[in-house]
Amino acid sequence: MTQIKWSSNDDKAVAISRALAMDAAQKVGNGHPGTAMSLAPVAYTLFQRILRHDPANPNWIARDRFILSCGHSSLTLYIQLYLCGYGVELDDLKSFRTFNAKTPGHPEYGHTLGVETTTGPLGQGVANGVGMAMAARYEKGLLDPKNATDIFDHNIWVMCSDGDLQEGVSAEASSLAGTQQLGNLKMIYDDNRISIEGDTHITCTEDIDARYRAYGWEVIIVATKSDGDVDRESLERAMISALAIKDRPVLIHLHTVIAWPAPNAKGTSKAHGSALGNEEISATKILLGLNPEEIFIAPDDVIEYTRDVKRRGKELYDQWDLKFQSWKKENTQAALLLNRLLNKSLPAEWEKTLPIFPADKALSTRAASGKVIQSIAKVLPEFWGGSADLAESNNTTIEDGGSFLPSASKMAGANPFGRIIHFGIREHAMGSILNGMALHGLVKPFGGTFLVFSDYMRGAVRLSSLMQLPVTYIWSHDSIGLGEDGPTHQPVEHLASLRTIPGFAVVRPADANEVSVCWQEIIKRAKPCGLILSRQNLPVLDRTKYNSASDAALGAYIVSNSSNVLSNDCDVILIATGSEVSLAIAAQDKLSTEGINARVVSAPCLEWFAEQNESYREKVLPKTIKARVSIEAGVAQPWYQFIGDSGVAISVNNFGASASGEILFREFGFTVENIVKAAKESIEKSGE
Repeated sequence: MTQIKWSSNDDKAVAISRALAMDAAQKVGNGHPGTAMSLAPVAYTLFQRILRHDPANPNWIARDRFILSCGHSSLTLYIQLYLCGYGVELDDLKSFRTFNAKTPGHPEYGHTLGVETTTGPLGQGVANGVGMAMAARYEKGLLDPKNATDIFDHNIWVMCSDGDLQEGVSAEASSLAGTQQLGNLKMIYDDNRISIEGDTHITCTEDIDARYRAYGWEVIIVATKSDGDVDRESLERAMISALAIKDRPVLIHLHTVIAWPAPNAKGTSKAHGSALGNEEISATKILLGLNPEEIFIAPDDVIEYTRDVKRRGKELYDQWDLKFQSWKKENTQAALLLNRLLNKSLPAEWEKTLPIFPADKALSTRAASGKVIQSIAKVLPEFWGGSADLAESNNTTIEDGGSFLPSASKMAGANPFGRIIHFGIREHAMGSILNGMALHGLVKPFGGTFLVFSDYMRGAVRLSSLMQLPVTYIWSHDSIGLGEDGPTHQPVEHLASLRTIPGFAVVRPADANEVSVCWQEIIKRAKPCGLILSRQNLPVLDRTKYNSASDAALGAYIVSNSSNVLSNDCDVILIATGSEVSLAIAAQDKLSTEGINARVVSAPCLEWFAEQNESYREKVLPKTIKARVSIEAGVAQPWYQFIGDSGVAISVNNFGASASGEILFREFGFTVENIVKAAKESIEKSGE
């Protein structure tokens, strides 16, 4: 790529970008205009000259991706989407940060065309970019493993701030990116030395360049001009140089002055998160050569000029499409796979490969999940993932999948298109990277760690749910049943906490066959979920005696009635999840000997159950049966909506202890005797 001559029209477009940033924040009375002002020439150069994109084909698979990790500066992106013609118009900028506007306070994936990911929590976008770059390489392996064409090659551009690089998640992800030698990842670091509390050197004086070089990145430094503005020509040269680097990620360290050229606000923390005020805006517009009396300036000739990027985009797309059509004819199987992935469909009868487990041997649900993963991997090449250094414990390794590592890696099993991702001990980054993989569009990623460490990755999990991404979190060692590692490793509040995330499914299967059914449902749904698995072996229920595991896909189902299985004629309902279901069944048998009829309900996913129609939910949990006991090795909070005033919750309400799982279950009341006692107590309370 060669540098294109800069014109007066480009200068005017950048000046207008800066003015629009000021006016949008001023109209709503809040926002972050300063960074959008200083980054205006950066974003403009990217969208107009560097990025391979086509506004008429926003989902073009070979497009470059752009991530604004510093999502508070959302105007930086919205204004370029407006200038390029992505459907954001001047009225949308006037509606900035207002209800239902296309221009919310932070960019939201799926809400505004051209926004590739939801950003705002700092550091997330950096890690999303790493995930996208990894997915791009993996998908290249699916479609063009011999590197016979360049039609699937593209770059991931990330724009980040001082705050992004202070967050630990960006350090975790950037370290992994260096190990992975992601030459398709280009990151522009906006170093303006300003955050809400002032000069960032009050908290961060490290040598960022040295840190990124140590990670294995190429670092290119771009200084400001003598007047404080971006040295745009040096910046464009740096961007072009970055494109030529293919064997490692690139950090373009860009020095800027926030809110440039505002005479009083530039370089101040006030310009970070507040509207500048009419007087300062007018003075700044004069310096920009604009009419200070006009607001939301957008001359037709400038918009016509900037939207010529559509012509450039169409040319790029048409040139690509010619090669793509030729590729499809020569690679029919790969083309069929791509078509399926783009349509988000699954192979016919793929689920028939999933295992059915015999009832003759106890098996931990983590081990059962590992076996199901092997079956899924055989039929879904888009299915890949790994663990935060716990693959042997999580059972998340795809057998013979090869380690996803660059060609230059000297590690055993290294394969640039491998299916086993080694995330390292980086739980938060793992979650954010998984989000980036899913956002890239063609893969079904998963990642594993212990349930207690879901706390470390909650920010990423929340964003998975906010964006409704097909990310599967595999969280094993699900309760005090993990044993001697003690309370630091024993999740207690985690099930309840995760269930509070809107749109997130918490799935805790009771046995190996529920694991298989739940995995099938997870793949079909393609939505964010956490699969919660036991360390300890659990009985595999004999389905000739108990109801089929197939209804686990409904979220909750009747495993067993001590009377007629179709009848509501029972005295008490025992509702359990995971390892506690087999305990509930044993308690049912004991109650039966005392003349008490109990129903056992397995509830692997309360969120799925809530989606079922009223008649099904009433069939499983009839309102007329008030006596109920919930049995789950976690805090009781989620269960009161199901057990009501007459119910009794058998739960764990402190931080556990260090001992064998068997002893802990007994000491914390997870015994047949205690369940029987609770059932009788609930029957008495209900008056039944």
